Amino acid sequence: MARNRQRGGRAAAPETVSETVDGGVAELVPDRERPRAWTLLIDGAPQSHVDLDDPAHLDFAYQRRLGHVIDLAAPPGRPLRVVHLGGGAFTLARYVAATRPRSTQQVVEIDAPLVQLVRRVLPLDPAARIRVRGGDARAGLAKLPDDWADLVIADVFSGARTPAHLTSTEFLTEVRRVLTPGGHYAANLADGPPLTHLRGQIATAAALFPELALAADPVVLRGRRFGNAVLLASAAPLPVAELTRRVASDPHPGRVEHGRELADFTGGAAPVTDAAAKASPEPPPSVFRD
Repeated sequence: MARNRQRGGRAAAPETVSETVDGGVAELVPDRERPRAWTLLIDGAPQSHVDLDDPAHLDFAYQRRLGHVIDLAAPPGRPLRVVHLGGGAFTLARYVAATRPRSTQQVVEIDAPLVQLVRRVLPLDPAARIRVRGGDARAGLAKLPDDWADLVIADVFSGARTPAHLTSTEFLTEVRRVLTPGGHYAANLADGPPLTHLRGQIATAAALFPELALAADPVVLRGRRFGNAVLLASAAPLPVAELTRRVASDPHPGRVEHGRELADFTGGAAPVTDAAAKASPEPPPSVFRD
């Protein structure tokens, strides 16, 4: 665990914690601008940012977009039942607990050594109703009852790629089963030019959900840079106008596509099945350079 050593009667800044986990080398790097805040990296790829003093602070743009989804999933303060596929440093589970007290949350994370590291260095609030299950995301989802979740958030990366079996219509059929009739599914997707993976994921979601929206940096949507996009899907109408306003007013403004514009963006891509599923593309090395 990171410790603050005393130097001349003053506490030194916390040091980076580095350990080998199932997914590679995990580093918890202290944020020099926010006391008790840390960034999690796996093999050099940023995964999560956590501020223990302010768990409602979301540092990454894609996590802020997912935060907007959480905020708009129900009236302010109403508890939610949330499934997080992929744990990381539990950033979004902490956010839900801080902004919607009494929410019930299930986190499914396959990397047990990573869970142990995060729990030790960045402990969860013991009063939060967050249960962490070990195992594969899709297998964990299959264990949940029908119509249980108000929100399912998929943020699963093996290294920097989403595993193939979490990209198919069969996977989203399980998501749809677990969601309540008005529940929302939100996925963090990563892609770059020519955006084949992203278009395929939109088409796959459209095969299961009638309502879709996509939030991303305009440069990513134009296929000029590798980056993240947040896909939102539901059987019920989505709060598109308010989501659009929030995404546009972000410190890193994004754009929301829906309806005909999103269908045009998808460009006739076909839904992905288990038989044809592939992992998301490997990010270029330049993505993680300072």
